[in-house]
Amino acid sequence: MLVNAILINSGNLLYLLKLNLFEMNYTKQIIVSLLVFTSVIGSFAQAPSNVTKIDAKPNETTIVSANLKNGEIISDLKWASNSSVACFPGTQNKKFTGKHVLHYFEIPPYSEVTVTVIPKDKKANMSIYGYQVGTTNFSTPPNLNSCVSCEAQHKWDYPKKGQTQDHTRSIFFNSIKNGYNIFIGVAGADGLSTGDYELKIDLKSKIANTNKQEALKIYSAPIEKGKTVAYAGNLKDGCVIQDLSFAANSSVACFPATQNSKFTGNHVFYVTEIPKYSKMYITLIPDNKNANMSLYAYQDGTTKSVYPPDVNSCVTCEADHKWDYPKKGKTQDHTRTVYVNAINNPYRIVIGVAGADGLTTGGFKIQIKTE
Repeated sequence: MLVNAILINSGNLLYLLKLNLFEMNYTKQIIVSLLVFTSVIGSFAQAPSNVTKIDAKPNETTIVSANLKNGEIISDLKWASNSSVACFPGTQNKKFTGKHVLHYFEIPPYSEVTVTVIPKDKKANMSIYGYQVGTTNFSTPPNLNSCVSCEAQHKWDYPKKGQTQDHTRSIFFNSIKNGYNIFIGVAGADGLSTGDYELKIDLKSKIANTNKQEALKIYSAPIEKGKTVAYAGNLKDGCVIQDLSFAANSSVACFPATQNSKFTGNHVFYVTEIPKYSKMYITLIPDNKNANMSLYAYQDGTTKSVYPPDVNSCVTCEADHKWDYPKKGKTQDHTRTVYVNAINNPYRIVIGVAGADGLTTGGFKIQIKTE
């Protein structure tokens, strides 16, 4: 049997076919099919022209404005309920029957992002969805066959206990070791085809810091059980902690990387010891009520001598900083408080006072109440 080798180069893909000579008519059909297939693959090498790229900056909030009228209706919504996409069920299709406007941006490794659509008209019923794919994947609905994850939010059909909903819609994504393309669709519900909106992208990323760590400023803060002691300090005497990743380590769990901005200023440390069978309340009081400072404290063995950024584990770590949003039934002023306790053993307590948003100076007082 005679055999030929046919080499097909379509630009991105290379094929080597071994075919019987007497089957050449069938071979031509195969060649044509492959060339068509590779042409389709090539079309996904960049985002389609109807998708707007957003330059989302790590550790910043990016806001863009758009209008549904510039979108398109996607009449076939079956892709969204496909089990390999799982964005929203077919029972919710009516929330996405208006025009869809597509945006995309890149999320770096070790990042978290919250994307919120804010209709200009608070009565406008808009929905949002987003999906996460590899950085070389630019597939868009209705030709989206699979993705890493897909999230959607729309107007609820019924109230949810303990929750409220306004005209805004938000979705969340994260990445660990790899970067991704994040595609966002803003859609009109119930056929809505026009309406201004803002898209807010809050991207938090871990960025390698090559700055040399300065020597820490550490003060001893003796306590007496049954009393409250106080110590005065100033952020100007401290230094910046160049690598805050210790705090998000699951063996420390002090504060998530999304809150790193609350600890980017100078840090001043105090060391004390909590006796066994005791409770300790630590309160930070900035001299200036407008100064945004944060507080954290971690608990470890009495023979330990490790400090940030070299803390790999601890018994517990607590932090208090300015809230991003109001909390129902609670209020917050300029002070910050954390609580630790000891049962069968005494522990070393390391207290960190930090400036938020790069704050490097400002007087404060630390109160330590031990019961």
